[in-house]
Amino acid sequence: MIRFAILFLLISSRILVAQNKEAILKGTVTSNNIPVPYAAIYIKNSNTGTTTDENGNYNLSVIAGTISLTIRSQGFGTLEKSITLKANETRTLNFELEEDVLGLDQVVVSATRNQINRKNAPVIVKVLTPKVFNAAQSLTLADGLNFQPGVRMETNCQNCGFTQVRMNGLEGQYTQILVNSRPVFSALNGVYGLEQIPVNIIDRVEVVRSGGSALFGSNAIAGTINVITKEPMDNHWEINSTLALIDGKTADRNVNLNASIVSDDLTSGVTLYGIYRNRDAFDANGDGFTEITILENNSFGTKAFLRPNDNSRIGFDFTAIKEYRRGGDQLNLAPQFTNITEELDHNTIFSGMDYELYNDRRTNTFSVYASIQHTDRDSYYGGLGGGTTPEDFELANNAFGTTKDLAFVSGAKFSHDFENNDVLTTGLEYQMNDTDDEILGYNKVIDQSVNSYALYGQYEWKPSKAFTALLGARLDYIDVDGFYSVQDISRTSEVSQTIVSPRITLLYNVTDKLQLRGGYARGFRAPQAFNEDLHISSVGGEQRFVILGEDLENEFSNAFTASFDYTKSFGKTQTNLLVEGFYTSLQNPFTIVSTGTSLSNGSILEETRNGSGAYVAGANIELNIVPSPSLAFQTGLTIQKANYEEDQVLFEADGSTPNETDVIINEFVRTPNIYGFITSYWNINKAFKLDVTGNYTGPMTVPFVVGESGFINLVESQSFFDLTTKLTYHLDLKKEFHVELSGGIQNLFNSYQDDFDTGPMRDSDYVYGPNRPRTFFVGLRVFSD
Repeated sequence: MIRFAILFLLISSRILVAQNKEAILKGTVTSNNIPVPYAAIYIKNSNTGTTTDENGNYNLSVIAGTISLTIRSQGFGTLEKSITLKANETRTLNFELEEDVLGLDQVVVSATRNQINRKNAPVIVKVLTPKVFNAAQSLTLADGLNFQPGVRMETNCQNCGFTQVRMNGLEGQYTQILVNSRPVFSALNGVYGLEQIPVNIIDRVEVVRSGGSALFGSNAIAGTINVITKEPMDNHWEINSTLALIDGKTADRNVNLNASIVSDDLTSGVTLYGIYRNRDAFDANGDGFTEITILENNSFGTKAFLRPNDNSRIGFDFTAIKEYRRGGDQLNLAPQFTNITEELDHNTIFSGMDYELYNDRRTNTFSVYASIQHTDRDSYYGGLGGGTTPEDFELANNAFGTTKDLAFVSGAKFSHDFENNDVLTTGLEYQMNDTDDEILGYNKVIDQSVNSYALYGQYEWKPSKAFTALLGARLDYIDVDGFYSVQDISRTSEVSQTIVSPRITLLYNVTDKLQLRGGYARGFRAPQAFNEDLHISSVGGEQRFVILGEDLENEFSNAFTASFDYTKSFGKTQTNLLVEGFYTSLQNPFTIVSTGTSLSNGSILEETRNGSGAYVAGANIELNIVPSPSLAFQTGLTIQKANYEEDQVLFEADGSTPNETDVIINEFVRTPNIYGFITSYWNINKAFKLDVTGNYTGPMTVPFVVGESGFINLVESQSFFDLTTKLTYHLDLKKEFHVELSGGIQNLFNSYQDDFDTGPMRDSDYVYGPNRPRTFFVGLRVFSD
């Protein structure tokens, strides 16, 4: 008993001593004299912290002494303050945050695979937020990606609406698409997936141009687009509905639902979101064939987190997408009875889970993760092609196909922050993609399995406050086992190879206002089917298929960047100017050549071959001007040149048709030398807001397939300027219940392609410019906060 009493007295005395060493901090966090709810207040390199309540108030117990306090909230600049507190002291300390209107204090993960302020990142990371998507009236990810320098969305097919993103002049397969930082966006998703992800599930999109984020994967040659879905932040719900009339007559209906719940102690939360979209088909030239497809999208998703203790976090996300699209003619008939139809029915699931563990000082972070994507696709690519012979009917009935696609990624990552602020990051990752695509009527098969085992390491060296060097490399063991056939032609791809992809980026803060960056990254792509190979288009009433060429070699890239980033305030006007130069060279680039060969069923064959070397060089320029928190302007421009080092065969004549010769080109097709964007946001008063956004696309060379032979003409397109205006009226029915009414016009000047090919024998890939003509829209949003 005596020993128990002594032990009790010792424990009690230690508790009393600990309590005597404590101090209390309390106060309010505001911005422009308005409380900032749910702002994070924590001691640097510790697990001690709290958040403000809905009125911006906080109360925090700390150990007495000198502490370094950090105050952070999304949309505001980070504030750091060093204070000294005495034991048993209670001090009231209020903090005033400034709005981060330029987004310099945004936390991003795509630069280093770790959370870092965007301004401090050695790699330039641009962020697209819901503010941009709302201003541009974007319904899907594909609608909003245009508002970054060097990034351009394009539509590639009138029959199915195939879209792809081009970064720094390179096609979509050169860009690594991530979902919540995981590479589960497969080649099949690259065909239609950008238009399947609704913006209401997106928290932000991080864009890294060129190969600066090569640690995510060696395919990130043109850059990386990281789609971060919404986290549960507070108790909130929202209903948003819009109606658009394409060319004033074709309806596009959309309803979004969002809701989130977070526990009072902020240790758990869940958010739910759903979308219903129904778009009618649009025929631009009255020939009875679609330029914009029928589209029905039903999506549902959730994201949740749990903090078992102060030093760990479990995250889970799930998204299910069901999408149907159809284009061509006679949409009321079964597809095999039409002249041309492309019909696709997708069922896609994205899901992932991660676990993070920290030490008390937050200097060590360990995480494990796994994500999966699975897609079932039923498809029809065919029709009678304008004919009505028994052979036409047989081919039309055999044009149904199925695709199953599975992508999986798992890995572990460890990072350590040293006392001198250096950071070491290491990890291992396994990626798998299995694709089985069949159209038995054409004997078209893609049976491909790609496995990648990777180790990566990165050291963020900070010898001084002004200089940062990021040194890293990724070691990939790639195993590709592929079988590809069309009619009586078959090919295989068997690759087992180990590749090292190094990267280095440098950041030098000349002053607090001027930053210089530079970098180099190497990447590669193994011979395999990419998104264009999984897309089928029609020309001359027949289908056009792509198959891998024989003896394909790996494609390698070397990417160099250099940038000048200047931020300065003129009174209350904040400005930022970014000038970024880029140069990317390609060795053995994969190119698609139209062989001019007709298969036994009349279809046209295209072949992927290794081309001569190529390069893309240019500059991205971005200017931000923010006169006040209620008014902001942003504009970006890309000037570039994308050429092959030697003339490239685009069409190879087979001698079967008189007067046809090889078509030779030395520049990338569908790649304008100049393009750009503008955005402006104006909060006129508490009730009204005006947004103006626009995209400019300069002239480019577009291939146009003429007739059944597959012969290609090269057409110089016109330039386009697609401007959108949107007016929003905000009404507070109650303190926490709000209504917004909006309306506007997309493509105000009706800058739209006017030379579409016509009829059942058309080249369905001859489409360029803005994705829709002048479109009127209205919207209603009801939400709580």
